[in-house]
Amino acid sequence: MNLDIIGRLVQILRESPELGAIEVRRGLFGQWKSVRVSRAGAGSAVDHVVVAQGGGPTPHPAGTSGGAPSGAGAPAEGARPAGGGLLEIKSPMVGTFYSAPEPGAESYAKVGTRVAPGQMVCIIEAMKIMNEIESEVAGVIREVAVENAQPVEFGQTLFRVDPHG
Repeated sequence: MNLDIIGRLVQILRESPELGAIEVRRGLFGQWKSVRVSRAGAGSAVDHVVVAQGGGPTPHPAGTSGGAPSGAGAPAEGARPAGGGLLEIKSPMVGTFYSAPEPGAESYAKVGTRVAPGQMVCIIEAMKIMNEIESEVAGVIREVAVENAQPVEFGQTLFRVDPHG
Protein backbone atom coordinates (compact mmCIF):
# COMPACT_ATOMS: atom_id res chain seq x y z
CA MET A 1 0.00 0.00 0.00
CA ASN A 2 1.51 3.31 -0.97
CA LEU A 3 1.42 6.62 0.89
CA ASP A 4 -1.13 8.12 -1.52
CA ILE A 5 -3.67 5.46 -0.59
CA ILE A 6 -2.97 5.86 3.11
CA GLY A 7 -3.30 9.64 2.77
CA ARG A 8 -6.66 9.25 1.01
CA LEU A 9 -7.92 6.90 3.74
CA VAL A 10 -6.93 9.45 6.39
CA GLN A 11 -8.66 12.21 4.41
CA ILE A 12 -11.88 10.17 4.20
CA LEU A 13 -11.73 9.50 7.94
CA ARG A 14 -11.35 13.24 8.66
CA GLU A 15 -14.14 14.26 6.27
CA SER A 16 -16.60 11.67 7.54
CA PRO A 17 -17.45 12.23 11.20
CA GLU A 18 -19.77 9.20 11.15
CA LEU A 19 -16.75 6.95 10.61
CA GLY A 20 -14.84 5.81 13.66
CA ALA A 21 -12.03 3.75 12.14
CA ILE A 22 -10.67 2.28 8.96
CA GLU A 23 -8.69 -0.94 9.26
CA VAL A 24 -6.71 -2.34 6.34
CA ARG A 25 -5.26 -5.85 6.43
CA ARG A 26 -2.69 -7.01 3.97
CA GLY A 27 -2.36 -10.53 2.67
CA LEU A 28 0.52 -12.23 0.95
CA PHE A 29 2.69 -10.27 -1.45
CA GLY A 30 1.34 -6.93 -0.20
CA GLN A 31 -2.12 -7.39 -1.69
CA TRP A 32 -5.08 -6.13 0.26
CA LYS A 33 -6.77 -8.89 2.16
CA SER A 34 -9.61 -6.91 3.71
CA VAL A 35 -10.76 -3.42 4.48
CA ARG A 36 -13.09 -2.69 7.40
CA VAL A 37 -14.89 0.50 8.31
CA SER A 38 -16.58 1.09 11.65
CA ARG A 39 -18.93 3.84 12.65
CA ALA A 40 -18.09 6.41 15.29
CA GLY A 41 -19.56 5.69 18.70
CA ALA A 42 -19.50 1.96 18.17
CA GLY A 43 -17.57 1.51 21.40
CA SER A 44 -15.42 -1.59 21.51
CA ALA A 45 -17.64 -3.46 19.07
CA VAL A 46 -17.49 -2.81 15.37
CA ASP A 47 -20.78 -1.47 14.03
CA HIS A 48 -21.98 -2.62 10.58
CA VAL A 49 -18.92 -4.07 8.89
CA VAL A 50 -18.44 -5.23 5.34
CA VAL A 51 -15.21 -6.94 4.39
CA ALA A 52 -13.87 -6.46 0.88
CA GLN A 53 -11.74 -9.35 -0.23
CA GLY A 54 -8.87 -8.60 -2.56
CA GLY A 55 -6.06 -10.55 -4.13
CA GLY A 56 -8.04 -13.24 -5.90
CA PRO A 57 -10.20 -13.24 -8.97
CA THR A 58 -13.23 -11.04 -8.55
CA PRO A 59 -16.30 -10.49 -10.64
CA HIS A 60 -15.23 -7.66 -12.89
CA PRO A 61 -17.14 -6.39 -15.88
CA ALA A 62 -14.82 -6.00 -18.85
CA GLY A 63 -13.78 -2.56 -19.98
CA THR A 64 -14.38 -0.74 -16.73
CA SER A 65 -12.08 1.59 -14.92
CA GLY A 66 -11.10 1.22 -11.30
CA GLY A 67 -12.79 4.42 -10.19
CA ALA A 68 -11.20 7.05 -7.97
CA PRO A 69 -9.30 6.15 -4.80
CA SER A 70 -11.62 5.65 -1.92
CA GLY A 71 -11.84 4.57 1.65
CA ALA A 72 -13.01 1.09 2.27
CA GLY A 73 -15.88 -1.31 1.95
CA ALA A 74 -18.72 -0.37 4.20
CA PRO A 75 -22.39 -0.73 4.45
CA ALA A 76 -24.49 1.92 2.82
CA GLU A 77 -23.68 5.13 4.62
CA GLY A 78 -26.70 5.42 6.81
CA ALA A 79 -30.24 5.23 5.59
CA ARG A 80 -31.91 8.60 5.78
CA PRO A 81 -35.55 9.46 5.24
CA ALA A 82 -36.35 10.76 1.77
CA GLY A 83 -39.57 12.28 0.53
CA GLY A 84 -42.62 10.08 1.07
CA GLY A 85 -41.16 8.21 4.04
CA LEU A 86 -38.64 6.30 1.96
CA LEU A 87 -35.19 5.53 3.36
CA GLU A 88 -32.07 6.01 1.26
CA ILE A 89 -29.15 3.62 0.97
CA LYS A 90 -26.16 5.81 0.14
CA SER A 91 -22.76 5.05 -1.29
CA PRO A 92 -20.05 4.80 1.38
CA MET A 93 -17.32 5.54 -1.18
CA VAL A 94 -16.34 6.81 -4.59
CA GLY A 95 -16.24 4.07 -7.20
CA THR A 96 -18.18 2.23 -9.88
CA PHE A 97 -21.62 0.81 -9.06
CA TYR A 98 -22.44 -2.75 -10.14
CA SER A 99 -25.90 -4.20 -9.60
CA ALA A 100 -24.81 -7.81 -10.20
CA PRO A 101 -21.76 -10.01 -9.56
CA GLU A 102 -20.95 -10.28 -13.27
CA PRO A 103 -22.34 -9.13 -16.62
CA GLY A 104 -25.55 -10.95 -17.49
CA ALA A 105 -26.17 -12.14 -13.93
CA GLU A 106 -29.32 -11.24 -12.00
CA SER A 107 -29.15 -8.02 -9.95
CA TYR A 108 -28.66 -8.29 -6.20
CA ALA A 109 -31.52 -5.84 -5.68
CA LYS A 110 -34.01 -4.21 -8.01
CA VAL A 111 -37.34 -2.39 -7.72
CA GLY A 112 -39.68 -4.63 -5.74
CA THR A 113 -36.92 -6.60 -4.00
CA ARG A 114 -37.45 -7.05 -0.26
CA VAL A 115 -34.21 -6.37 1.62
CA ALA A 116 -33.15 -6.98 5.21
CA PRO A 117 -30.32 -5.46 7.22
CA GLY A 118 -27.06 -7.11 6.26
CA GLN A 119 -28.33 -8.24 2.84
CA MET A 120 -25.99 -7.44 -0.05
CA VAL A 121 -27.58 -4.96 -2.47
CA CYS A 122 -24.72 -4.10 -4.85
CA ILE A 123 -20.99 -3.91 -5.42
CA ILE A 124 -18.90 -0.76 -5.63
CA GLU A 125 -15.55 -1.19 -7.28
CA ALA A 126 -12.83 1.09 -5.97
CA MET A 127 -9.14 0.70 -6.72
CA LYS A 128 -9.79 -2.69 -8.37
CA ILE A 129 -11.38 -4.02 -5.18
CA MET A 130 -14.98 -5.19 -5.27
CA ASN A 131 -16.70 -3.85 -2.14
CA GLU A 132 -19.93 -5.61 -1.19
CA ILE A 133 -22.50 -3.07 -0.02
CA GLU A 134 -25.12 -4.23 2.47
CA SER A 135 -28.48 -2.75 3.36
CA GLU A 136 -28.86 -1.25 6.80
CA VAL A 137 -32.65 -1.22 6.60
CA ALA A 138 -35.51 -3.61 6.02
CA GLY A 139 -38.15 -2.93 3.43
CA VAL A 140 -38.92 -2.99 -0.27
CA ILE A 141 -36.77 -1.21 -2.83
CA ARG A 142 -38.89 1.39 -4.58
CA GLU A 143 -36.14 3.01 -6.68
CA VAL A 144 -32.67 2.17 -7.94
CA ALA A 145 -31.12 5.63 -8.31
CA VAL A 146 -28.07 4.69 -10.41
CA GLU A 147 -27.40 2.75 -13.59
CA ASN A 148 -25.21 -0.34 -13.70
CA ALA A 149 -21.49 0.44 -14.27
CA GLN A 150 -22.09 4.12 -13.44
CA PRO A 151 -19.52 6.07 -11.37
CA VAL A 152 -20.85 7.06 -7.94
CA GLU A 153 -19.71 9.57 -5.35
CA PHE A 154 -19.46 9.28 -1.59
CA GLY A 155 -22.91 9.86 -0.08
CA GLN A 156 -24.77 9.50 -3.40
CA THR A 157 -28.15 7.79 -3.10
CA LEU A 158 -28.08 4.26 -4.54
CA PHE A 159 -31.51 2.93 -3.51
CA ARG A 160 -34.71 4.25 -1.97
CA VAL A 161 -36.42 1.75 0.33
CA ASP A 162 -39.97 1.71 1.66
CA PRO A 163 -39.67 0.43 5.25
CA HIS A 164 -43.43 -0.22 5.39
CA GLY A 165 -43.62 -2.11 2.07
